[in-house]
Amino acid sequence: MLLPASPLALAGVAGVLFVAGTVNGIAGFGFALVATMALATAVEPATAVVFVILPILAVNLTLAGELSGREVRTCGDRFLPLLASAALGVLVGMVALGALPDGPLRLVLGGVTLAFVASVQQRVTLPGGAALGGPDDRGAGLTASTPAMAAVGGVGGALFGGTNVGVQLVAYLRGFELSHDLFVGVVALLFLSLNTVRIVAAALLGLYPDPGVALLSAAAAVPAVGGVLVGSRLRGLLTPELRRGVVLLLLTVIAVQLLRTGLGV
Repeated sequence: MLLPASPLALAGVAGVLFVAGTVNGIAGFGFALVATMALATAVEPATAVVFVILPILAVNLTLAGELSGREVRTCGDRFLPLLASAALGVLVGMVALGALPDGPLRLVLGGVTLAFVASVQQRVTLPGGAALGGPDDRGAGLTASTPAMAAVGGVGGALFGGTNVGVQLVAYLRGFELSHDLFVGVVALLFLSLNTVRIVAAALLGLYPDPGVALLSAAAAVPAVGGVLVGSRLRGLLTPELRRGVVLLLLTVIAVQLLRTGLGV
């Protein structure tokens, strides 16, 4: 199924993107997860993944603007191996996207989303250490060496290219001593670069079902950026625990729906 074209359905899509943008503006991540997984419950998952690429680009362009020129250059030099390997991984994921059937792809998206929720929650300690993203795991098991960045970038880029889920990349960046605002900017800079690659790859690989989907994707950047601007203003008003709780609850509900539809229940 392609994207619905009725005014009510389009308003619903705009609402989903606005909420996803707000989540991203508050937490610094989550737009791709929330938008893709929510849309994938109603349309073909492959279409949902491709449709969200342009809005992701607009969202991260907005957030990357929070970095100064000096910070952009410093972060670019520091994380260049991660960025380069992730860009190659993205191309692999984009190629695989066109080959995965609908039902299994829904199950993959739902399972990956639940895995992400499990990794960043802080109520239950998972085997192997503290939950990812917690205050006790900064740098735990992760290194800033070029081989480590290349490995994380390659695997994370492939997953992101095929599903819009950048779990490994976000978790890896959380292992560095970055303030929340700088973390938001660095994540945005990384995904801004990767989505530029993905737009070109999607066009060359013929992943847009028709020109109308590409045009709607471009228009969808408007509510997405609007949500980011609202979320950015709310960021300082919410505690880290509340920010995390809202994002994880939303993702859990969406993941369960994806698994349900993927199983045909």
